[in-house]
Amino acid sequence: MKVTAILPARYASTRFEGKPLADILGKPMIQHVYERVKMAKNVENVLVATDDQRIFDAVAAFGGEVLMTSSHHPTGTDRLAEVAAGIDSDFIVNVQGDEPLIQPEMIDEAIAPMIDDPSLVMGTLKCLIKEPETLKESDIVKVVVDKDDFALYFSRFPIPFVRDESGEGRAVNYFRHIGLYVYKRQFLLDFAAMKPSPLENAEKLEQLRALENGFKIKVVTTDHESIGVDRPEDLEKVKEIMKEMT
Repeated sequence: MKVTAILPARYASTRFEGKPLADILGKPMIQHVYERVKMAKNVENVLVATDDQRIFDAVAAFGGEVLMTSSHHPTGTDRLAEVAAGIDSDFIVNVQGDEPLIQPEMIDEAIAPMIDDPSLVMGTLKCLIKEPETLKESDIVKVVVDKDDFALYFSRFPIPFVRDESGEGRAVNYFRHIGLYVYKRQFLLDFAAMKPSPLENAEKLEQLRALENGFKIKVVTTDHESIGVDRPEDLEKVKEIMKEMT
């Protein structure tokens, strides 16, 4: 099975303009992500998809493979689909370009059930939330799953709501969704062609489009954690962690 990882990267961002090119210990952030994804055992090819010449030039400069896409895509998934439509691959992995601490093992964990079970069309990851104070942060997406680890719902709100914290509710765990996706290539193309759904529009979470249209999303639990860079202050956290790792 051929697996291609695509890193959608755009320069414009309301919270952190130009973040794919933000310097982290002498390298642009997109390079850190690219190099980590290349280390995943089940990934055959890694591409960066961008609509910005500056990002294109930066990726080309460090020897990465990069494709220029339309500047009119409303979402990263649409950018992903444009690239996927023109390549030969069984599976497409969507790795956000603002995850410089992504572990290669996380990518392989998400891919594994997709290869083992031909009925699966989409998969992602979750990890246990260990800091209760992060539950109310809307940038941290939460997910609840059924007994077979298929997603029931994703939300920026703390879910599930525990009505009785003195009873069995105390045993409930909260899980953070990690925004890494694995798609069957044809499903990705079909998914991108679907209209945005009401819950998707309300939460601003594209994965809800799949659930609202009746498709299952396999959610693998990982012990690894990753910090997405949404704001400049997140970048400083990442730099400190990377300094400790070197």
